[in-house]
Amino acid sequence: MVEDFEVSPGKSVGDLGREAVWFFLHTIFAILVLFLMVAAFSLFHPDQSSVGPKALATFLAFLLPMAVGLIVARMTNDIARYVWISGVLIFAIVCVWVLDLPTGPGLCEHCGALDKLYYTFFEFSNGSGLMGGDGVLVGTWIPLSLFGYAIGAKFGVES
Repeated sequence: MVEDFEVSPGKSVGDLGREAVWFFLHTIFAILVLFLMVAAFSLFHPDQSSVGPKALATFLAFLLPMAVGLIVARMTNDIARYVWISGVLIFAIVCVWVLDLPTGPGLCEHCGALDKLYYTFFEFSNGSGLMGGDGVLVGTWIPLSLFGYAIGAKFGVES
């Protein structure tokens, strides 16, 4: 009787549950790829104030998960194409968190809302100082890796 219940047209509750688990696993896998890349970067001890390593890591935070998403989507299912939704949600949550952080001397003291977000997530040379300097990792690289993974998965499913 429970199996006859339809929540989404053509899909049972069990199918939707499996899709939700796959969505979660693909999200975790994309973030794991990013953390492995960051761990590999940390082996070379890059200068934390230098723009070059951060720009390269930003490029690779998109490209490596894209390549992995391309490969994984060919082996599994098409749910990986929708991991970008996790990226949007994470970015939105982190934006609210950053906007709620207190400012002060050395911490984007006279910044407006957009300045706080820009200097925290997108400024490599002179960041806001909020989030302990980890704004690029949490607010930029994680969503970027999820977007890259979803784009790679889309190409993987279509081929």
